[in-house]
Amino acid sequence: MSQAANAATSSSKRPYRKGNPLSDADKQRASVARKRATHKEVKVFLEPQLKELLMTMCQEDGLTQAEILARLIEREAQARNII
Repeated sequence: MSQAANAATSSSKRPYRKGNPLSDADKQRASVARKRATHKEVKVFLEPQLKELLMTMCQEDGLTQAEILARLIEREAQARNII
């Protein structure tokens, strides 16, 4: 019986962290709060066909919607000699 007791106490699991784990909603709120420190939020409504084009670009390039939009804005700004 002492071997069973030793096996239970000498496991290689991570030690218990005090406190309750965050809910998914709390994790998302924390993530958004971190992003707001360095980014600005943009809310956009697009026609369905434009949204599909955006999603296709995201899948083809393996990028997020924000990354694709940032690239498009930078490209347009360069074309207009803004940056």
